[in-house]
Amino acid sequence: MFQRCVFGGLKALLVLSLCATVHAQTIASGANFPSKAIKIVVPFGAGGVADLTARVIAQKMSENMGQPVVIDNRPGAGGVVAADLVAKSEPDGHTLFLISNGTAVSATLMKSLPFDPVNDFVNVGLLATFDISILSTFDSKFNSLADVIQYAKNKPGTLNIGSINIGSTQNLTAELLKSSTGLDAQVVPFNGTPALMTALKGNQVDVAVEILGPVMPQIKAKNFKVLALTGEQRNASLPEVPTAKELGFKNLVASSWNGLAAPAKTPKAVVERLNKEINAALHDPQTEKKFQELNINPKISSTAQAQEWYLSEIKIWGRVIEKAAIAKQ
Repeated sequence: MFQRCVFGGLKALLVLSLCATVHAQTIASGANFPSKAIKIVVPFGAGGVADLTARVIAQKMSENMGQPVVIDNRPGAGGVVAADLVAKSEPDGHTLFLISNGTAVSATLMKSLPFDPVNDFVNVGLLATFDISILSTFDSKFNSLADVIQYAKNKPGTLNIGSINIGSTQNLTAELLKSSTGLDAQVVPFNGTPALMTALKGNQVDVAVEILGPVMPQIKAKNFKVLALTGEQRNASLPEVPTAKELGFKNLVASSWNGLAAPAKTPKAVVERLNKEINAALHDPQTEKKFQELNINPKISSTAQAQEWYLSEIKIWGRVIEKAAIAKQ
């Protein structure tokens, strides 16, 4: 009787072990992926450009993959809470993180993080880039970036460049504007875009550096004018506005961006499947139309290109932070 019980127990253990092995192999192969809803954790509140980007992609991915793709907004703490949640999630591809330039900045700017921003994630694919603009009021004496630079040279230390909070991409781009053009100027941070735009209107700052999309309505209303953009190429909505790069400032190239990342140990087959679905969503005409309406530039990439982009961004913003002597947060 005892021997039968022992044999039966061993047999059960072997069966369980075999089942576990088969389950692990199935996950690694990505054969049954996705087997449930996919969650995208967004480190921003609902309604912002990052959230809207994620929702457009999520809808199309859901249609193509036959499973719900839901958005979980986790704003606050500079995206640390959202990133930590995903880093510690089951690495099966069902929990993703809306990674961005903010994550790349945090890698250098933060004194400590509860996760490793490089080794705890695998970049699945890029989603979009967002142009950053250098603005003045519509009736300003500045009509070009050259005007701003000449003014700063004639009156050293008097030019005020507005941006949102310290450590944001806009703030660091303002610092990059200073360093790449040799300006003797002050970067003045404000708590959010509305406060920055109010300050620009009230001539508290001479120019402002801000993501283009959110201020497009005020540009169209002729409250502000765009002196230059810091992207690699001109924006289709403002074809007459030059980039800083084409004006000769080759180092003044910066953009805001986002993509999707998964926990580091997510199987390669699952990561590749997700990348394929992201790119299919980005190629869809409906997505292209919605992105154009939101002034978002789709960014097709392989997983390797997305990873290379992310690592490059960490280095770029790390150098800007060091040169601007911004204290660790």
